[in-house]
Amino acid sequence: MDSLRDRVAVVTGGGSGIGRALVDVFAREGARVVVADVDDASAAEAAHAVRARGGTALAVRTDVTDLAQVRALADRAFGELGAVDILCNNAGVAVWGGLDEATHSDWQWVLGVNLWGVIHGIEAFVPRMIASGRRGHVVNTASMAGLVATRGLGVYNTSKYAVVGLSETLAKDLAPHGIGVSVLCPLGVATRIRTSDRNRPGHLRDAAARRTAPVTLDGSTLEPPPVAEMVLAAILENRLYVITHPESLEPIRRRFHRIERAILEQKPRQS
Repeated sequence: MDSLRDRVAVVTGGGSGIGRALVDVFAREGARVVVADVDDASAAEAAHAVRARGGTALAVRTDVTDLAQVRALADRAFGELGAVDILCNNAGVAVWGGLDEATHSDWQWVLGVNLWGVIHGIEAFVPRMIASGRRGHVVNTASMAGLVATRGLGVYNTSKYAVVGLSETLAKDLAPHGIGVSVLCPLGVATRIRTSDRNRPGHLRDAAARRTAPVTLDGSTLEPPPVAEMVLAAILENRLYVITHPESLEPIRRRFHRIERAILEQKPRQS
C-alpha cells in the first residue's frame, strides 16, 4: 500500500491511547476513519476532532467482546463509507497478579477483549475485505508481553501471545489476497490501560479488591503518536512486526537463545 489517501480505516479502541493516535495519523494521511470504542463519548470526541480538521470520521460504540456488535460495526463502515482497507484490532485491557490468584472473570474479560476482540474483527471484516478485491492491511495490537513473558501479567501475557501467533498465521493466509498484516508489540506506552478496569462490565467484576499493584515494565515510556507513526510505516512497507522499543531486542534474544539451547542440548535417551 503506497498511500492511505481515500482509503477507509477502522480502529477499535480508537477513542484514546494508541487507537486515538492511529485515528489521527490515518486521517492526516487522507484516510476516512471509523472510530470504534466501548466508551462512546471518547469515540465521538475523536471523530469530532478529525472532522474539525476537514477529515471524514464516523464514531461507533462497539464492545469488541460481542460479535454482533463487531458485525454491526462492519455493516456501518462498509455501508456508509463503501469499503474498509485498513482494520486495526486495537482494543485492549489488562489485569495484574499471579496466575495463582487469577479469577475466572479475569480470564473471561481479558481474553474477551484482547483475543476474542481480534478474532471478531477478523470474522466480521476480513472476508468482506477479500471479496472487495482491494489491497488492504490488518493491524493487531499485541504487546512485548506477547513475545516475552512477564511475571505478574499471566492473563495478559496469554492473550497477547495468542494475538502474535494469530497474526503470524494470518499474514500467511492473507498474502495471496494482497492484504498485509502487522502485529504491534510495544513496551511501555502512555495510555490508560492501567485504568482499563473503568470499562470492565459489572458481571465480570471481582468482589474482592485486587491484591497486586500494576506491573511496571522495563524500558522507556513512549507517547502514543510516535507508536502510531511506526504502525503507519509498517502498513506502507508491509512489515509484519512493529517493535516499538529498541530495548526489547535483548529480552527477545535471550528468549530465543534459551529455545535454541534447549534444542542443541537435547540428548537422546539411552536405550
